[in-house]
Amino acid sequence: MKILSFLALLNFLVVTGQNTLQLGEGQESPDAKINLVSFMEGHWHGTAFGGVTEEIWTPAVGGSMLFVFRHMIDEKVNFYEIGHIREHNNSLVFELKHFNADLHGWEEKDEVQQFKFIKAEGNRVYFDGFTFENVSDNEVNIYGLIGNDDGSHNEMVFNYTKQ
Repeated sequence: MKILSFLALLNFLVVTGQNTLQLGEGQESPDAKINLVSFMEGHWHGTAFGGVTEEIWTPAVGGSMLFVFRHMIDEKVNFYEIGHIREHNNSLVFELKHFNADLHGWEEKDEVQQFKFIKAEGNRVYFDGFTFENVSDNEVNIYGLIGNDDGSHNEMVFNYTKQ
């Protein structure tokens, strides 16, 4: 019994040490509105993947917030993302697509990467594999599970300051 308790505690510590969550199989997203992520509105700058990152988030309109992302290395565009967080089925969903510097898409034409809402707690909004954290009026963190070629995932933090 002590071994099981220790393993349960260890599992709890490992899970709570991460900044991202994942939906359990068959788990549905709870009700939510777009105002939960209104703190993302603005023009944000940071660094990641060996370069400079930039995100611009529009104000919430019609139950949606649009964003564009640009990654640059040595002042040259490496890739883009376009996406949104939108109200869907009385909840939220975070959706995006990637593009090379020449705007050729990474995903298939009709394919969209989709991350369902899990919960909002404190200054964080959790999606399946992504967390948006409101650090201050001028700073946010986005934590994301980034896939590796071997099928594993690493959690990465994108720290942004408002421009």
